[in-house]
Amino acid sequence: MFNPTRDEARNFLFESWRKKCAGELLTPLEDLTAQLIDKHPEYHELFSDAERNQDKDYAPDGSVVNPFLHLMMHLTIEEQISIDQPPGIRAHFMRLTEKYQSEHEAQHAMMDCLGEMIWQAQRNGTAPDGALYLACLEQQ
Repeated sequence: MFNPTRDEARNFLFESWRKKCAGELLTPLEDLTAQLIDKHPEYHELFSDAERNQDKDYAPDGSVVNPFLHLMMHLTIEEQISIDQPPGIRAHFMRLTEKYQSEHEAQHAMMDCLGEMIWQAQRNGTAPDGALYLACLEQQ
């Protein structure tokens, strides 16, 4: 299992955006990442300056969205949908896409539940609970 450090994950985001902007060949994962960044124009300036923004911190209180976390959650959800893991996640995504008339907005709704599941696991010192995640999605 790939478990990147904070710097490695951030470098991947910066490098994917740099390569896209430079018109360089991208791997499929880099291409997906660049597409996600492209859907967030409010982050373009940040990802265009790795040197200045690599070590930027964001308060955990949620007063400002952490763009690194936000995009990594998008990537996580993309992966979950592609392999339907946890089982049933793809159906929730399709339902939410219909509800919001946007795949992107459906993923934003899913992020609330993904974040809740991760927070519960960290708080309780347990593995992430897929059932909790799916139950939360039922309420979306």
